[in-house]
Amino acid sequence: MTSCIYLSKRIGFLADIFLRTRQPGIPSFDALRHRILEFNSSLVAYGPEDMQQTVANSIAGKRFTMSLLAVFAALALVLASIGIDGVLSYLVGQRTQEIGVRMALGARPIDVLGMVLRDGARMTLLGIAIGMIAALALTRLMASVLFGVSPTDPLTFTGVALSLCAIALLACYVPAHRATRVNPVIALRHE
Repeated sequence: MTSCIYLSKRIGFLADIFLRTRQPGIPSFDALRHRILEFNSSLVAYGPEDMQQTVANSIAGKRFTMSLLAVFAALALVLASIGIDGVLSYLVGQRTQEIGVRMALGARPIDVLGMVLRDGARMTLLGIAIGMIAALALTRLMASVLFGVSPTDPLTFTGVALSLCAIALLACYVPAHRATRVNPVIALRHE
């Protein structure tokens, strides 16, 4: 367990002293103050803190910022998934007659599913490409809040792109599956 004690001279100069102890918790502050005064009587000891608490206090602002960023990123991912589902549902609705004709002429449900998923994948890949270019352009803004990873880390960019692809294709599956259940007779009568 590591403990720290803050010291200051009479003229206002602040210095930190970090004491490592073998016992858990902070040793008797009065005993430490007495030893410090033996060393230099012009020093004033105040504010003992546990080292873990000192470190936690020093990164609390960045931790809050990153937590808030994670919440907004998750919200953006949910909204993007809803948007992809909505756009593909609209496109499937617009192509109901085409899908009905294809199915009447012998297209299997798996063919219709693949057609709609390809449309969704095309839009997804275009969106991810635009997003990657924008992210690379804006990496300098994020550099100050990153710790232990470079702003242009290829593993992070690849992981994010693959995650977005997976989520987008999952969002595409619902309207694609609905398209496979189109009744050709009703679709051909649809205006």
